[in-house]
Amino acid sequence: MEVPSRELPHIPRCDINALGDLVDPRPMIQTDHDVQTWQHSESYLHLLLYIRRLGESVVGTELNTTTKDQAHEEGIAPILTLLEELESWIDDIPPQESPQRYGNLAFRDWGKRLEERCKILLESRLPNNLHKAVPLLKPYLLTSFGSFIRMDYGTGHELSFVVFLLCLHKLEFLVGKPAVDRSTVLNIFVKYLHVCWKLQDTYKLEPAGSHGVWGLDDYSFLGYYWGSAQLKDNRDASPSSILQVPFPTHPADLYTLSIARIKSIKSGPFHEHSPQLYSIASSVPVWSKVNSGLLKMYEAEVLSKRVVVQHLPLGPPLMPFSNHQPQNPTTIFPGTSSPRHTLTQTSRITIPPSLGGTNLLPPLRQGTRPSSNTIPGLNSPFAVPSGGAKFTVSRAAGRGNIPGAMGLREVGAPLTSTSMGPPPIPVSHSVPQTSVKGGNEASAGSGSSDRKNQAREEED
Repeated sequence: MEVPSRELPHIPRCDINALGDLVDPRPMIQTDHDVQTWQHSESYLHLLLYIRRLGESVVGTELNTTTKDQAHEEGIAPILTLLEELESWIDDIPPQESPQRYGNLAFRDWGKRLEERCKILLESRLPNNLHKAVPLLKPYLLTSFGSFIRMDYGTGHELSFVVFLLCLHKLEFLVGKPAVDRSTVLNIFVKYLHVCWKLQDTYKLEPAGSHGVWGLDDYSFLGYYWGSAQLKDNRDASPSSILQVPFPTHPADLYTLSIARIKSIKSGPFHEHSPQLYSIASSVPVWSKVNSGLLKMYEAEVLSKRVVVQHLPLGPPLMPFSNHQPQNPTTIFPGTSSPRHTLTQTSRITIPPSLGGTNLLPPLRQGTRPSSNTIPGLNSPFAVPSGGAKFTVSRAAGRGNIPGAMGLREVGAPLTSTSMGPPPIPVSHSVPQTSVKGGNEASAGSGSSDRKNQAREEED
């Protein structure tokens, strides 16, 4: 059950001037055990709550919402001017013209300027009573735009920027009002995306840790979650509407804006280069299900992945790294009886150790053998216990075939309108009796042949 924004609790504030000596945040997640500690920390709890609050604040809004309101002056304008200054540096530092394979070396010059001026950028925009917090904020801003060493950008850098905003929220620079939360998404985050897109285009940044066609997006994630939150109560358009042609030239939400970005940098059929997004559009019937499913996916694929969060700076007092849970989870998420924190009951994907990872393919049916073209994995986060909308992706999509053609695919909401990709093809579950014997014999023969080959290899 979705909890209205007004019922979500407030995030505790931090009086930075009441504290003694402060320690600069640093990366502290190095092992899988550290990831578990991180998942039970108050920082993890507050981060999920903040992401959720921002999502609830933009339900029913559009990107062209006026910014000439009181919220625009309460901490929003200074951050916007900061991002505008960073964007202007891209024009000052053009890319080097020499051939370069992985990113343009001029990006390091841009990053060097950010490192040199970061303190001044923050102090010039924060009130004097928050200057003491600049060393705590600086690491998050520095890691928000990509790696200056690897010259790449990914969801971990996007996460750093959201933590930067969370810290400003805890310091009461971005006050906890619905209008400020809404403007944080529709103005600050949208501007941040445009700066990052310009960096990627100008300096040819590589995607950090990209899953290729298996990922939702090569570079970012939260635009889809907050965009689906904007559309959550939309009864006029279903998720499949993003597949209709012509595509909107002026997107009114972050979800459509993010897909427009993909379409501007990738060529070919949408279902081939973005099968995850295509599967969501063709299989999930309502935006509320897309929104809840994306939150599950974000927690599993970003916040719970060591390779993503291992670079995230942590440390007291703003983002402490410990297993201390300061509040009862039922006060964070009403109706939750789980002893774990906030969104565990509704959004956590439990990963069996035997799988060694997370993917969005459904488990094999009883009595079937794994295919070399698919990877056994978890239920889609968009699945519902009693049937309904699910989406899966097969390796066939990566080779340009029809998604799901290499295996069974559950579809709860087939397309009924003109789309930009082929609709899912139903696959018969029945097996002709005449072929069962031959199939068993082939399997047995294959097993016998494998044992003989293995014996020969051992003898050699």
